Amino acid sequence: MMDLLPRIPINRWTDIGIEYLQIKWGGGFDSLSEFLKGFIISLQDLLIFIPPALMILILALLAWRFINKKAALFGIIGLYLIYNVGLWGATMQTLAMVISSVVLCIILGIPLGILAAKSDTAHQIITPILDFMQTLPAFVYLLPAVTFFGLGVVPAAIATLIFAMPPVIRLTDLGIKQVPEELVELGHSFGSTFHQMLFKIELPLARPTIMAGINQCIMLSLSMVVISAMIGAKGLGGEVWRAIQRMEIGNGFEAGLAIVVIAILLDRITQSFGKNED
Repeated sequence: MMDLLPRIPINRWTDIGIEYLQIKWGGGFDSLSEFLKGFIISLQDLLIFIPPALMILILALLAWRFINKKAALFGIIGLYLIYNVGLWGATMQTLAMVISSVVLCIILGIPLGILAAKSDTAHQIITPILDFMQTLPAFVYLLPAVTFFGLGVVPAAIATLIFAMPPVIRLTDLGIKQVPEELVELGHSFGSTFHQMLFKIELPLARPTIMAGINQCIMLSLSMVVISAMIGAKGLGGEVWRAIQRMEIGNGFEAGLAIVVIAILLDRITQSFGKNED
């Protein structure tokens, strides 16, 4: 009985849609690709230009300021280990790509989260899209990214953006909705405008939840670095991918350890940003 039903040509519809977007917006994708490539490469060059000792000191001081002395000591040891095994340049390339992807996620995700919190219609539209984005295998994102942006760091950043942005949107939405109704009514009673309510009451109170979303975004971005290496992104993911292809277990472990060090530092620092001051 099932064989009598015609096959739904989802693959053909997808190809037609991609082809239409390439014809209609190909120039726009090229311009966006050039802009993102210039931004990411410039950030990579800047991070690599900074002497390793100075960068280690900066990150250690940030860890000391926002976390504690133990975190600062971990940062010094972990980052020196990365430098010692010859992965400093690759680490800075990965850090630049992660920073770029997270910045894009914040620029797009927080406004969408605010929109979802303020509009039930927007929430009902955005939620299933986020469900789709979070459940679709990460490898599938590489196909349209390569189609529109070619190979290299730009499609890697775009694929990372799609994969890592949902937590920012969801937790921004949740954080604003969790603001106590009494404070919202108090703001309205004093004649606060929409922007005053948003920037002086709702967003400050929602900061811990929003920062939790950004923290998850950073972790998801780091989890994409090896997958991104499959489409030409360099950095630590490229080192791991090369080690897999050559069965160099030791080199792969070193690169994986470097990713862990960066992930722990970024995780602890962003967690500290999410704590409300007493």
